Amino acid sequence: MLRFGPSLIEVAARSALIYVAILLGMRFAGKRELGQMNVVDFVVILLIANAVQNAMVGSDNTVSGGIVAAAVILGLNKLAAAAAARSSRWREFLQGHATRLVADGRLLADNLEREGLTTDELEMAMRERDIASLEEVKAAYLETDGTISFIDYGNKMARTRRRLRQFRH
Repeated sequence: MLRFGPSLIEVAARSALIYVAILLGMRFAGKRELGQMNVVDFVVILLIANAVQNAMVGSDNTVSGGIVAAAVILGLNKLAAAAAARSSRWREFLQGHATRLVADGRLLADNLEREGLTTDELEMAMRERDIASLEEVKAAYLETDGTISFIDYGNKMARTRRRLRQFRH
C-alpha cells in the first residue's frame, strides 16, 4: 500500500512539471477564465484534470503515489503564494494586473477584446450591479480574480461576485 523508491521521485517530478505547465497555461489563458466560468470552461477544467492525472502519476496508482502528487502540488502552490507575497515581479507574473474596461463612461474596446470579453458580458455585469448605462460608470476594471469592478461617479460601493468593495478615486 505505501512504498517509497525511485517511482515516487518520478511522481514528484512529473507532478511539479504538470503544476508549472497548468499554472502557465491558466496564466496565459487570461483573467476571464477565473471568474467568469461557464459550462464550456467547466468541461475544459474537468478534461484537463483527467488528462494530466496519468501524466503526473504514470502507472503508479498506489496511495503513496497519490499522496506524493498531492503534496508536491500543495507545496508548489504554497511556494508560489509566498513568492507573490514577497516580490511584486512574481506577483505581476503569477496574478497579472487589473485591466481598465471603461473610462469616464467610454468603453475601452481594445482592452475588452484583449481580455476576451464581449460587450454583452460587460453589460450583464452592469445589470447584476443595477447599472443602467455606461454613462453612470466612472471606471470599470477586470480584476485579477476575473471579477468586474465598477466605480460610479459618487464613489459608491460596487458589488462584485465575490464580495462588497469600497472604491475611491
